[in-house]
Amino acid sequence: MDVFPPLSVPRTVTLVGLMGAGKSAIGKRLAQRLGLPFVDADDEIERAADCTIAEFFERYGEAEFRAGERRVIARLLDKAPLVLSTGGGAYMDPETRALLRTKAVTVWLRADLDVLFDRVRRRTHRPLLRQGDPKEILGKLMTQRYPIYAEADIVVDSTAQPVDRTTDQTIEALRDYLEAHPTGTRQ
Repeated sequence: MDVFPPLSVPRTVTLVGLMGAGKSAIGKRLAQRLGLPFVDADDEIERAADCTIAEFFERYGEAEFRAGERRVIARLLDKAPLVLSTGGGAYMDPETRALLRTKAVTVWLRADLDVLFDRVRRRTHRPLLRQGDPKEILGKLMTQRYPIYAEADIVVDSTAQPVDRTTDQTIEALRDYLEAHPTGTRQ
């Protein structure tokens, strides 16, 4: 039973953060609780490109991937509000970040290195983690990306606690943000 009163969101809620932060797991639960569709941007990119993210990276490189990712996210943001999970690098692209800033409420799911590593270490579909020691790579990505992720509208700590608890915390943070910013934007 949902203990929260219904929450109406005026625009898409976009989850950002590193791989393993819980964007898909929390996003699916958040969408269900908000009565919105859930969309994983990576799934949409794979559908549009007719290949996996890893294959796209190998064939065309990261720059072309980011351009395609930006186009897909822009298309998704033109739809009715939904919960959108983005790839870990999407928010790093200045154009994508500006687009999200104007058309979405962004939520950074912040996790520490041990939590991230525990969640991704057995997965082989992460192209960036194939380039060396995964824990070391995650640490470098944290150093590079966390200052940018911190620009998100909302920050929620994604810890080793049950995903439903983090979802509750995300809804609480979203409710607080929307009380202060009813249109979903800081401006």
